[in-house]
Amino acid sequence: MLTRRLLDHERGGRILLGVLALAAVLVPAANLLAPEGSFFHLSSYTVALLGKYLCFALLAVALDLVWGYCGILSLGHGAFFALGGYAMGMHLMRQIGPRGVYGDPVLPDFMVFLNWDALPWYWNGFDQFWFAMIMVMLVPGLLAFVFGWLAFRSRVSGVYLSIMTQALTYALMLAFFRNEFGFGGNNGLTDFKDILGASLQSDTTRSVLFACSAAALALGYLVCRYIVTSKLGRVVMAVRDAADRTRFLGYRVDRYQVWIFTLSAVLAGIAGALYVPQVGIINPSEFQPLNSIELVVWVALGGRGTLYGAAVGAVIVNYAKTVLTGALPEVWLFALGALFVVVTVALPKGVVGLWNQVRARRMEVAGG
Repeated sequence: MLTRRLLDHERGGRILLGVLALAAVLVPAANLLAPEGSFFHLSSYTVALLGKYLCFALLAVALDLVWGYCGILSLGHGAFFALGGYAMGMHLMRQIGPRGVYGDPVLPDFMVFLNWDALPWYWNGFDQFWFAMIMVMLVPGLLAFVFGWLAFRSRVSGVYLSIMTQALTYALMLAFFRNEFGFGGNNGLTDFKDILGASLQSDTTRSVLFACSAAALALGYLVCRYIVTSKLGRVVMAVRDAADRTRFLGYRVDRYQVWIFTLSAVLAGIAGALYVPQVGIINPSEFQPLNSIELVVWVALGGRGTLYGAAVGAVIVNYAKTVLTGALPEVWLFALGALFVVVTVALPKGVVGLWNQVRARRMEVAGG
């Protein structure tokens, strides 16, 4: 009954879940079972790259939940993604122990290099995986809750809210760049060795991380889909379309906004936590406002207010970025700007909306 409710009238969502299920099985099999040189073999680099795309897709779904369904254009979701990534990175750094360059069993290499005498209090507990996973969700969620409670209670909305979210991520970027902040400064956290005792350089570990990313994206999509098809989701969409009217009907609009904003931040944090062990580094550049703006392009290109369209847009744009930055790195930013203009002018409903229009016209022609 629940599954039927989630997937009714959502053909694109069913396709997305089907593709993720197949990918979670076929991609690791192609990496681990197909011999090198075989047409069906996928390199570990490709597996990690695909896993990174899935993390970005989950981040896009998180933004689509607040932008597409609640009308909150956040230009700071990259901050929640980065905070989740740093929480995971701190755990991975604590797992290095005496295997670091300086051989200190407790302090990470960058702290030894900067002459730190002891581990900062906020690093305590990160040697435990379960504690790190709680922090992955708690830190972005708590920041989003506090920010949202202050902003939405004050009825800040529209472009003013977008600017405030961008200022938030920019302020965090400046803070994390400082060496005395205790997170590696400009270099960030890197040189990870293993996770849960498994080497991060192992093909098996990379395949498992890919499968976990696929499962997280599928679960994140289902959670968001459940919310937007529930009574809560209908109220949230009413807030998006007519906030004042919804408020006059007796609903506490700010509470719905804070709740959705916080959940979205938690999903973004989970995406960041899965991203870090697959790319092997997390640094303050992840807080760049440009990253959050690029995220908006992913959602807009795929199709705002569809969830599955946001995931598709994230994969399309990041694949294009991989190709262009490898072949013509100086062209990428111009291509991104052009893509934003084209989507705004010619594809207001994104790729998914265009595909639905084409299908509808074909059906009309066939029926006529």
